[in-house]
Amino acid sequence: MNYIILSYVIYMPLTIALTVWVAKTLFTNGRVFLVDIFHGDEMLADSVNRLLVVGFYLINIGYAVYTLKIFEAINNAQLVIETLSVKLGAIILILGGMHFFNLFVFFKLRRRAKELSI
Repeated sequence: MNYIILSYVIYMPLTIALTVWVAKTLFTNGRVFLVDIFHGDEMLADSVNRLLVVGFYLINIGYAVYTLKIFEAINNAQLVIETLSVKLGAIILILGGMHFFNLFVFFKLRRRAKELSI
């Protein structure tokens, strides 16, 4: 059995599923902030929200594909799990970082919009 191929077959769907889940969460909950930032202009907020989600997908899935290659030999199921834990752990950390970066940007934009409306 080719354990490297098995690792790829497990890694990519899990990575894509995690990315989609986080993106949907950001899309759904970020809308409120964007509507507030854009002073109730829901059309503009929704448009920006969709663009942010597309960028999120491109960055995260692009990174996952870029780092797909496994350089060490994988000879058993234990090494499959260990290799996947490292690769998926990195993706999860990146998704978390992107999530907090998005929140940071939302709060900065919201604060700026509040200052400009005063």
